[in-house]
Amino acid sequence: MPRKGDVHVNPQGDKWAVKVEGNKQVSSTHPTQAKAIDAGRAAAKRNQAELLVHGRDGKIRERNTYAPKDPHPPKG
Repeated sequence: MPRKGDVHVNPQGDKWAVKVEGNKQVSSTHPTQAKAIDAGRAAAKRNQAELLVHGRDGKIRERNTYAPKDPHPPKG
């Protein structure tokens, strides 16, 4: 399966959004960052892509790759 776009978890107002790179719209919004991360992780696993979690300041604070041959897989 070819790799699709990476998945980003970003703040969006008072909620958290999950967006796949290349898509014009967000995939989903969630009331907490934790719930958005769970949804983003599932999408990244499906897409065999990278999950990038942004903080409220917009900076990437965590990243995990869910590609089949990742030399540095996530711990958990």
